[in-house]
Amino acid sequence: MDGPSGSGKSSASRGVARALSLRYLDTGAMYRAVTWWMLQRDVDLADPSAIAALADEPALAMSTDPDAPGVTVDGTDVTGPIRGQDVTGAVSAVSAVPEVRRRLVALQREIIAESLPGGGIVVEGRDIGTVVAPDAAVKIYLTASAEARAQRRTAELDGTTVEAQKADMARRDRLDSTRKADPLTPAADAIELDTTPLTLDDVIAEVLRLVKERA
Repeated sequence: MDGPSGSGKSSASRGVARALSLRYLDTGAMYRAVTWWMLQRDVDLADPSAIAALADEPALAMSTDPDAPGVTVDGTDVTGPIRGQDVTGAVSAVSAVPEVRRRLVALQREIIAESLPGGGIVVEGRDIGTVVAPDAAVKIYLTASAEARAQRRTAELDGTTVEAQKADMARRDRLDSTRKADPLTPAADAIELDTTPLTLDDVIAEVLRLVKERA
């Protein structure tokens, strides 16, 4: 499940994983966790070489329970802190560094491989269908209007406005879609689903229908 911020990936992915009794992986949380770790150490995030030099150091552990997703870094639970504005504002810069992406993609593939004997996994992010799991049986690319995405994100966060979120999402979209390493783009065989007019239950139901049809 790929798509930009605010398109509904996380909620829909967890709902689909629950319905199918599968594991769930939020790859964005992994990039956020590395960003949090870099910020804690005052790494200059304007210097890609400084980020690259430390890309292998943080030890990440992911929970793949759709009812209790989370991430720890060096044994510290950062599930809450990685959603702060400081991390949100910096994660695109960190995730654009090829050394970071190479390391995390390898970890993501390990988690996927470990989950397959148990039935499978729903993985969400920005490069799952194109890079992480190009052979996935079902690839969904979620989209939504800028207004809908901003309204959803504003409802999730305190102390922000729709206009501020719309501007921030436009910034992140630009960075994510134009980076040289694994840019945000739909896989050629992905099914694009516009979630603008849909409720969460509608999105989950449609994805489940597509899974049944494709798999």
